[in-house]
Amino acid sequence: MRKIEIIDVGPRDGLQNEKVLFSTQDKISLISKLEAAGIKRYEATSFVHPKLVPQMADAEDVMAGLAPNPDVTRIGLALNVRGYARACDAGVDEVNGVLTASDGFGVKNQGADRNKQLDILAEMAHAARADGMPLTVTISTAFGCPFDGDVPPADVARMAKAAAEMGIVEIAIADTIGAGTPWAVTEVIKAVRAVAPQAQLRAHFHDTRNTGLANAYAAVEAGVDILDASVGGMGGCPFAPAATGNIATEDLVHMLHRAGFETGLDLEALIETAHWLKTPLGRPVPSKLSKAGVFSGQARVAPKAAPQTAQ
Repeated sequence: MRKIEIIDVGPRDGLQNEKVLFSTQDKISLISKLEAAGIKRYEATSFVHPKLVPQMADAEDVMAGLAPNPDVTRIGLALNVRGYARACDAGVDEVNGVLTASDGFGVKNQGADRNKQLDILAEMAHAARADGMPLTVTISTAFGCPFDGDVPPADVARMAKAAAEMGIVEIAIADTIGAGTPWAVTEVIKAVRAVAPQAQLRAHFHDTRNTGLANAYAAVEAGVDILDASVGGMGGCPFAPAATGNIATEDLVHMLHRAGFETGLDLEALIETAHWLKTPLGRPVPSKLSKAGVFSGQARVAPKAAPQTAQ
């Protein structure tokens, strides 16, 4: 049975664009629930400027409030060397850097075009080697940019090739604005594999235009074994206009389980976590499974006999 690793990005990507400011304790509670559901690797927080992303202003406090757990990997996102240093000091287990496949989004999101981003990532990679810190990278806007439009697969491949040459062994391909299609996913993964054949690939999809799960299916069919998702389907980028949430962890897990894949996750616990989120959010979450529930293959209610009609 093939195993698909699910990285829950809810505590970071799921919350960063929410207008409701989650308390530090609510974030810690969310993380604890994800760990109890079997999530072994997740984005705990991001170490970015608090004025730009207020939801992540308590990154150090979140990390300090988490109980030690040697069985999980807590990822901290960092956009530069200063963020990397903060993440290390806070005690993360892994740092995730970010490259963009388009200059427009890079300048808006990180204040740097693609060439400058590569210089920054090289500094982070050098520091990570010295520190023995696992460093991964996400290539955002891999299927489309809100400022530059369509992104050619060759542009994604260029950034992936440069990251692989820095020794980064896991590269995530991200559909930041939900512009991708299953066919585009296949094409981009093929292009990245051609230039970075040794890298472990990961996929990160948003459901902005209702293609998220279809794109996840395409990635799995293309051989990707690591997928990002956000419990409840929360998420979005503050710098991407009209961006909506990630694919919901519980929706993705249900699809994979029904297809015979293994995730090691407790689906009912994930659904309960999605329901719990309604309270701090003040509204229902977008995920489908939190509303419809699990389909086990068994009929829930016996069908009623058709009414008799006069002959």
